[in-house]
Formats: sequence, structure tokens, C-alpha cells
Amino acid sequence: MTQAQPRISKAVIPAAGLGTRFLPATKATPKEMLPVVDKPAIQYVVEEAVAAGLGDVLMVTGRNKRPLEDHFDRNYELESALEKKGDAERLGKVQESSDLAMIHYVRQGDPKGLGHAVLCAAPHVGEEPFAVLLGDDLIDPRDPLLQRMIEVQEQHGGSVIALMEVAPEQIHLYGCAAVEATADGDVVKVSDLVEKPDAADAPSNYAIIGRYVLDPRIFDILRKTEPGRGGEIQITDALQQLAADEKVGGPVHGVVFKGRRYDTGDRGDYLRAIVRLACEREDLGPDFRTWLRSYVAEEM
Repeated sequence: MTQAQPRISKAVIPAAGLGTRFLPATKATPKEMLPVVDKPAIQYVVEEAVAAGLGDVLMVTGRNKRPLEDHFDRNYELESALEKKGDAERLGKVQESSDLAMIHYVRQGDPKGLGHAVLCAAPHVGEEPFAVLLGDDLIDPRDPLLQRMIEVQEQHGGSVIALMEVAPEQIHLYGCAAVEATADGDVVKVSDLVEKPDAADAPSNYAIIGRYVLDPRIFDILRKTEPGRGGEIQITDALQQLAADEKVGGPVHGVVFKGRRYDTGDRGDYLRAIVRLACEREDLGPDFRTWLRSYVAEEM
């Protein structure tokens, strides 16, 4: 019988990247603060963590990331000005970000990869399972992926990764998992992991997307993990060791996600994410869709 697991309460959001694909916009503005319609991308990620019951959030930041802290802090001058104007709607939006969660910050220092960023969270996380959410992947709140991953971790222990089927020609952009079926249709057992393999070498077309629920014993693995692909400490390499030997830190399972995901890490996908989300907004969608149809008809 599987031993009961501690209830997960902490989320880690690595946010120390330089955002070079979005230069010059990210020269002075963190990529996580780029707006997706009218909210910065990072706020969608924090909202997802909170919706899954994770009210304790640690952001792993780097230099020039102060705007992240400012966004989730109180802005008394702005709040006072809006209150004097009687603008309750905008006041509520401003206060929403500062009331979302208990947010903590730690600096990564040197950009040594995602595995190193996760390792920076060890003192805060302690000996509890925890979630990792990457800010480039936005998951639609109507598709509760993280909640499902937490359920799977509580059932099986160990670690859980989010997987999505991609075209073979795209697998080299992702970490890739070799999997075995389980009794649950959306859950697979992970037997091996490879970071960004060539299509010919990929064990499957199951790509790792930016959600993880991790056993704290992964920290011991990460401390010993040598830099891998790209000269960085890869979380995929550490998870591969866990998948190869369950005695080290429990099994690794994957939740196969077939819902709505918005990739904001690429300029083209970022624009598509904005269009999709704007079209679905009740306040913006009707007029925006009308304009979009007209624009497409004219251009085509």
C-alpha cells in the first residue's frame, strides 16, 4: 500500500532567464512581465498555482527582476489615486496581484540552468513535495492540469511531470520521455528521459512541458548532477536518475495533457496566445473577433 504523502503546499517558479528571444523588449523589462492581453504572463502562472491550492510561492529570480517583486507588492500611491477617483474596478485589479499568495524570492545568481534554479529552492521547500511551474507555459484555467498532477503524486508518490504529444519534427525542442501505460488513461509510467533529442533518437513523441510535481529527494540528485546539454544543469537529467531507480526517490509518472496550453516563450506563439485569449474574453472577444475576421478577409 502506498504510503500517504504530505499535502503539497509550495510552488516554485523559476524566473531568472534573460529573455533573449524577446530583445530589445526584455533589455530592461523581465520577459515574465510582458503583457498577455492586460496581465503579465507571470500573474497567470501564480493564479494557476493558487487555484491548485498552492498559496506559498517562491520565485527564483536574477538580476534586473525587481519589477516582478513590485508587481506583486502593494502600490499605495496608485491605489490611493484610484480610490479618490472612485475607480473600484481598476482598484480591484491592482490589489488582486498583491493579494494572490504569500510570495517569496531568492536569487539564482549564476544562470546555470533549470536544474540549478530548482536547487536554489531547497532551503525554502525543505522535505516536502513541491510543484514547479515554468512561466513560458500558460495553462488554461479550464483545464486543471496541476491539480491532476498533484492527485497523481499523492496516489503514487515520487515525482510527476506534464507530457504533451508533439509532432516528431518538434521533439528536439523539448525533453522527451519513454513511457509505459498504466490503468489510468491519462497517466503513464516514465522509464527514461532525454533532453532535446534528435527525432531519430527520441524514445517517443511525448514532450515534457513546463509543469512538475517533485519529490524533495531530487535536491540530492541535483547537487550531484553535472552540467548537461547546453552546459547547464538539466532537471531532465536528474529526473532520469529517479526514473531509472525508484529506490532513490520514488517513481516518475507523467500526466498526458490534451488541454489548452499557451506557449509564450516564442514570439510567434506569444502573439497567438494573446489573440486566442483576447478572443475568449467576454469584455474584448466580440468586438475583437469581428475586427479579426475583417482583417483576415482583407489580407487574404
